[in-house]
Amino acid sequence: MKKKADAKTLWKLFASMFMLSSCTFGGGFVIVSLMKKKFVDEKHWLDEDEMLDITAITQSAPGPLPVNASVIIGYRMSGILGSVIAVLGTILPPMIIISLISLCYEQFRTNEIIATALRVTRAGVAAVIIDVTLNLAGKVLKLKRFMYTAMMVVCFVLVAVFKVSAMAIILTCLAIGILDAVITCKKEAKA
Repeated sequence: MKKKADAKTLWKLFASMFMLSSCTFGGGFVIVSLMKKKFVDEKHWLDEDEMLDITAITQSAPGPLPVNASVIIGYRMSGILGSVIAVLGTILPPMIIISLISLCYEQFRTNEIIATALRVTRAGVAAVIIDVTLNLAGKVLKLKRFMYTAMMVVCFVLVAVFKVSAMAIILTCLAIGILDAVITCKKEAKA
């Protein structure tokens, strides 16, 4: 459902991405939860399944998750121009903040108040990441496919216990997903 790239839609897209990116501490997984609340629950630009697909694609693609997601969401909303506007909205806040911090890095690094605030922020970030993880796991369980549930558990064990590379896990799951899709298509064609 790609919309026309009118100025009002582009502005809403830019402003939404800018605000999300400005308030996101803790990396890419934190923004997934915020994007879901903004674009699925609040603005109804996407449905939950589409947001889950976007999350899966952006995690599998190289590059920062928020930027990858903004490319897809922007394109979906307003084509190539929408992607450019969404990416700008996503990258400007961290660029501005990091540029300002770099100017006074030494004072920032040694300030005990800021160091304490950052340590406390980690607890909030961890809570948001757990929320995203539980939501994604819940979606997998709702599919009621044993293979998906088993893959989720096996992958968790491989990463948490055996320290297998996340990239190896993602690529393996991608290959299994493609194989599953091909087998499903062949079964449907025979029926």
